[in-house]
Amino acid sequence: MYQTDTIELYVTSDAAGERLDRFVARTVADLSRSFAQQLIGEGHVTVNGRLARASLNLRGGERVQVQLPPPQPTQLIPEAIPLHVVHEDSDIVVVDKPAGMVVHPAPGHSGGTLVNALLARYPDMQTGGSLRPGIVHRLDQGTSGLLVVARHDLALQALTEQQRARTMLKLYLAVVEGHFREPLGVIDAPIARHATDRVRMVVSHSPKARPARTHYRVLEELGAYSLLELRLETGRTHQIRVHMLHRNRPILGDPMYGGQRQRPSFGLTRQFLHAQRLGFYHPRDAVWREFSTPLPADLHHALERLRGKR
Repeated sequence: MYQTDTIELYVTSDAAGERLDRFVARTVADLSRSFAQQLIGEGHVTVNGRLARASLNLRGGERVQVQLPPPQPTQLIPEAIPLHVVHEDSDIVVVDKPAGMVVHPAPGHSGGTLVNALLARYPDMQTGGSLRPGIVHRLDQGTSGLLVVARHDLALQALTEQQRARTMLKLYLAVVEGHFREPLGVIDAPIARHATDRVRMVVSHSPKARPARTHYRVLEELGAYSLLELRLETGRTHQIRVHMLHRNRPILGDPMYGGQRQRPSFGLTRQFLHAQRLGFYHPRDAVWREFSTPLPADLHHALERLRGKR
């Protein structure tokens, strides 16, 4: 039997008709569908207090409880997974993470993560018993783009301090629904965990909320959508996705904060969010380094389809 954390979810009307296993995998962060099916089959998921089959079609309004096991404190196993390394030296690695890859082990993702791949490529990376060795910041599973990883503790401390001091540059490209009146702006809205849906974040003014600031710039209007450049001043969980929803400009294809299951996807199976540019002071010589990466194929094709609809 698992030692579990319980997550409570509410099925909204836009999820009506969706299978239970798909709903759980889509709604719980970093949870694969196969692991959702395993949890349901083992009796760790209830719908309105009762056990249910993975194939149950939801109607909307149900209360779903999911019992999640914590990450197991086992030794990480290196895995020879291909990586797109943009830069590497004896201190750091800059990786262009593909959408669909989880950054570090989590329930349902004990392997196949970026960390497993890094340990295979860099056996000297210090782990210290951590399941997140060298991880300075993370990207959601459905978000692609650049992140920097430290290869030893001194580099990790230096980069983490830049995170705290907000001197690290993180620029994203996103397509959102609707338009902004002002071509430049700042969304300054604190973020906290949702009171009942513990995998979601919300704009909140509760004492537990943490400051969050996102700078945006409109690059292009695409019919009913807009292409934005977004700069993170803070790095809260799901910050861009939450701030866009807060402004009623959800990100195209976002399965958690977009409510777009019935809306046009332009061929996407994930949110249109890409970490395009990353800059920081190198931990060894304090020289500013900046990296960029183009849109991956799925986002590029979606953007071309949007331009064709304009």
